Amino acid sequence: MTGTYLPDAFATHKAEAMVKLLGLDPLDAEQWDFLQSETTQDLQAAPGSGKTTLIGLKLALMADAWTSVTRGVCVLSHTNTAKNEIADRVASLAAGRSLLRYPHFIGTIQSFVHTFLALPAVRAKGVEVRSVDDAAFETAAIRLLQHPDYSTLRSYVERQRDGASIVTGATFTYKDSELVVTGATREPPFRAETTSGQQLSSLKWTLARRGVFRYLDMYAIAQQYLTEHPGIVPAVSTRFPFVLLDEMQDTSATQHELLDLVFASSPTVVQRVGDTNQGIYSDAGALHGPASVFPLSGAAELPVSRRFGPQIAAVASRLAVRRPQQIHGAGPDGQVAVLLFDEATATDVVPTFERMAAVIVPEDVLLRRPPRVLGARQGRGGSQAYPQSISCYVPGYTPPGRPTTHRALIDAARAAGTQWRSGADSHEAATELWNALRASFTPLTGEGLPALGRLERSAATPGGRVRILLRELLVHALAFDETGWGMITEQLTVQMKLLADRPLKAVSLEFTPAAEAATAAGGIPRSSAAVPAVRAVPGTIQSAKGETHAATLILECLEKNGKKFDVTEALRMIAEGSDPQRELKSIQAAVQLVFVGATRPTHLLVLAAHRDRSKRYAEVMIDAGWDVRDLTEH
Repeated sequence: MTGTYLPDAFATHKAEAMVKLLGLDPLDAEQWDFLQSETTQDLQAAPGSGKTTLIGLKLALMADAWTSVTRGVCVLSHTNTAKNEIADRVASLAAGRSLLRYPHFIGTIQSFVHTFLALPAVRAKGVEVRSVDDAAFETAAIRLLQHPDYSTLRSYVERQRDGASIVTGATFTYKDSELVVTGATREPPFRAETTSGQQLSSLKWTLARRGVFRYLDMYAIAQQYLTEHPGIVPAVSTRFPFVLLDEMQDTSATQHELLDLVFASSPTVVQRVGDTNQGIYSDAGALHGPASVFPLSGAAELPVSRRFGPQIAAVASRLAVRRPQQIHGAGPDGQVAVLLFDEATATDVVPTFERMAAVIVPEDVLLRRPPRVLGARQGRGGSQAYPQSISCYVPGYTPPGRPTTHRALIDAARAAGTQWRSGADSHEAATELWNALRASFTPLTGEGLPALGRLERSAATPGGRVRILLRELLVHALAFDETGWGMITEQLTVQMKLLADRPLKAVSLEFTPAAEAATAAGGIPRSSAAVPAVRAVPGTIQSAKGETHAATLILECLEKNGKKFDVTEALRMIAEGSDPQRELKSIQAAVQLVFVGATRPTHLLVLAAHRDRSKRYAEVMIDAGWDVRDLTEH
């Protein structure tokens, strides 16, 4: 990177001055090593280890010393949320704000592919891009399927169970030097020479010529563009001599493959940061190559978590299923507890947790970071096994409606985003989108949501966090990939509930006040009897990824294969001291989700498990200093 930034960019005295300026805690040895590293490397960072803070610090130092006006820093992440957190960090300093404009780039992998590869490729063919969105493609594909030209395909689709997905999931894949039409799994649903195969290909290409694409299409188009124009790779790698990849564990096989094509053989310094034990979205295992493995052998580590203390750290260390890691807790002294229940007492689990949180967690901390109730599943399936999901613990609970299912909201976000970018009336655009959001979430929150002008602006409040998410929708409505869109709408659901600050009667999700709950249960657990409970916010473990809570409850749910229960398996592994990497893949996947949930809290981690399966582990848990409560005995 000769000539792009000053050689003393990461000098100790400069770094110490920046740490003081930003009000950060002193760095430990591992953090110093990564901060001052100027070569390609991986960093495995434990939950709460200050990864994002460290990235922000490194980028701020680099920005302060950057000298090139044509070459820049490229920072990529899996989601807009993670990208924004980094952008906010660097924007807090005048020098850091330079990274938000040319020649630098901070964005998602999807937006990087759009900006530098796929959109130029599409436009070079004279196609005007109307949308890159799976939902918009689905609507257009189903509409076009009704045309007489596709009668054979339509007839076949109508005879199949969930046959419409063959059409709505039609995706471009780059094979044998050309774009071919496959399903999302990269396998064609028909032989190419059949009538149905020919009509599916015709339908897909017709929509492509109209500028309607799926997210995955853009990766295939980018691959073709790189192959047909080999000069693009050195041009991009020259533009970006330094690349930082955040949340590396969640990049997909397709994303790995494309980034490898661009940067693996170039002189660009690539530093990849993440936590492989939190990789709940990645399908990187499907790919074999240097970019598919994270972290590589010899990677640096950040093993110290400042989020939680030794008790929770010990649990997290035992549940690290992808890669063994001994996590050291340097945060608040927290507690770990287990609530044992049966069918008659499952509904007591959440109220008991709320009262425990009120006793254990300082009130100011609990109000700032409300307790969370997390489960791997939201609704019951067809199995008779019990418990299956969050709904088994909260009577009448209905999974919140995902805004992605409301076509009106998707259209409103696109329209408002277009108006926002045009600069015509940004306030009107924001107001229109907010009104659409209020309408979409009314079934969850009732009529109590305020007008846009009455939303609080502090990021520490639900109103302020909604404003941040609202801006994300305005700025990136067309660029979200499926996972990013799903994650931001899950966050909106949580913040809307907090903003409404009322029982969610429309979905029958109402937490009874502590005193009434105790009376209904026929008793009050231990010392928490007279303590007023703070209402907990339920949601999936997946939606809470990256969050920090004061207290977290993990509800036992049936794992996706319908044969095991996730929390019981986690307790078994801890009690028996088994090797996580010798467990069945299905158990590893289930426990990996428990790991993500268990590393959210600062003060209290509670695991709920069915008594009949987990009582056998109680003695080991008590010996470890855990609080084990059997709700069937009260």
